[in-house]
This record gives sequence, structure tokens and C-alpha cells, in this order.
Amino acid sequence: MIDIQRWTAPDLQNGADALARILHGCVHDGASVGFILPHPLGEALEFWRSDILDQVRQGHRLLLVAQDDGVVVGTVSLVTASPANQPHRAEISKLLVHPDHRRKGIAKRLMRAAEQAAVDAGKSLLTLDTRSGDSAEPLYASLGFETAGVIPGYCLDVTGQRFDSTTYMYKHLTPVPA
Repeated sequence: MIDIQRWTAPDLQNGADALARILHGCVHDGASVGFILPHPLGEALEFWRSDILDQVRQGHRLLLVAQDDGVVVGTVSLVTASPANQPHRAEISKLLVHPDHRRKGIAKRLMRAAEQAAVDAGKSLLTLDTRSGDSAEPLYASLGFETAGVIPGYCLDVTGQRFDSTTYMYKHLTPVPA
């Protein structure tokens, strides 16, 4: 059974190893999430223990984690820190499902939980970016995200050999009646 939980800073400290294995597996499967091969497991662990932990601790990022029968299999972040003129906006970041656990609807469940967390946080606009043509792009579209534009040559691919384009997407959230 898939269970989605919001992790606090202590949860992340205790579960960083599991999230590192997910990130490591995704990068080695070709995910364009900011890392270049070779991508050692220690680099993935450091990402969660430093960069993300500080943001979760400060309340700038909500971390949602998917478990399948108690095993951590996926995650997504909702970045809620924004400039003063954008208090209504949050960003979806690092939607990751371990390659061994895909095709079970986990990514969709994580995204729905992130949308609800955004609504609960008073946000009315979600933004994200994804590698153009990636398998996540149709997922986001199926959840109501619209394409704002494409930036060619945005980032290096996971091998560091060529540049990939990125697609920026957004979704207006329906306010929950008071």
C-alpha cells in the first residue's frame, strides 16, 4: 500500500539514506535532476543532508515522501519560499520515484499530495520545470499543468555530453472555500 507522508527535519535526518538511494537510482537511470555521472551515493546523501535539510528546517521546503509497504520509494518537494511579491506561488521540485517502483501511480499520488500541501499553505499557483520530452512532461500535463515555454540548451544531460531543453509549466490551483 502506498502511503504519502510529510517529513520534518528529524524525519529527513533519519531517512536521508533512503532518499539518497532514490536520487542515486534515478540519476543512474538518466533523470535530469541537477547531477552528472558519475554520481556516487555519497553525493546523493550529501544533497539531502545539507542542501535540503536546511531548507526543510527553515520551513522553505515541504518534503513529501512515498512509502510502499513501509519502504521509501519516492519523494517530491514543494518549495514555498518566494520573494515578497510572489506569496501566492510555490514550486514543485525533485519529483523522484525509484526506478524499481515506477508504474504504480506513485508520482501521481506525490503530485496530488504536493498540490494539496500548496493549497493548505495558501498557494494558488504552482510552477515547475522538466526536461523537454521527459516522461514526466505528460504526467504533469495530465494533472492540469500547462506549458509556459521551452528554453533550448538549458542544462547538460546526465552524461555531461550534450545540452537538453527544459519545459516550464504552471498550474493555477482552485482555492478551497472558507
